Amino acid sequence: MVVVNDGSPDNTSSEAKRAGVTVIDHILNSGAGGATATGLSYANQQGFDYAATMDADGQHAPEDVIHGIQTIEENGADLLIGSRLIDSEGMSRIKVLGNKGLSTVTYLLFGINSTDSQSGLRIFSQRALAELEWKSHGYEFCSEMLWRAHQLGLTIDEYPIQAIYTDYSKGKGQSNWNALNIIRSLLARRLSEVFR
Repeated sequence: MVVVNDGSPDNTSSEAKRAGVTVIDHILNSGAGGATATGLSYANQQGFDYAATMDADGQHAPEDVIHGIQTIEENGADLLIGSRLIDSEGMSRIKVLGNKGLSTVTYLLFGINSTDSQSGLRIFSQRALAELEWKSHGYEFCSEMLWRAHQLGLTIDEYPIQAIYTDYSKGKGQSNWNALNIIRSLLARRLSEVFR
């Protein structure tokens, strides 16, 4: 296991090291996209066959990660998204609406159909680790990642996962209001590449 401590001022790094996992410390906060890229780059450099990402707020079940790795081994996908919206039990209506909205934007801008484009639980093949890159640092990287994977001809698939929401996890992650910033950033990214 690898923990990317993205400039957190709390005791994330020391607690993770105490648990015996590899910790990569960012001196400055680089955003969700930057932290994910760091972790996947490490996995690629170490020659991992697969890598899984998951949010650190406790909303993902470890058994869903294991199931995802088994699934990608069986179906041969390059990028496997753990979708909370195939069965949205446990998610609030506002979270469901926000995630469906951003998945719709991802389809309209990039032509990629995903039920949960913003999911933090993803499984990557060795090819995806070696080839997949994105430019966004914030949460908009979730949609850009799918776009870049599609451009590379990587196989994208989904599998159902559960969503675990606690008082702690509800206070983390992106708010639905942040969706406006994500949409603006994605639109700017798309237009810049269309007209360059």
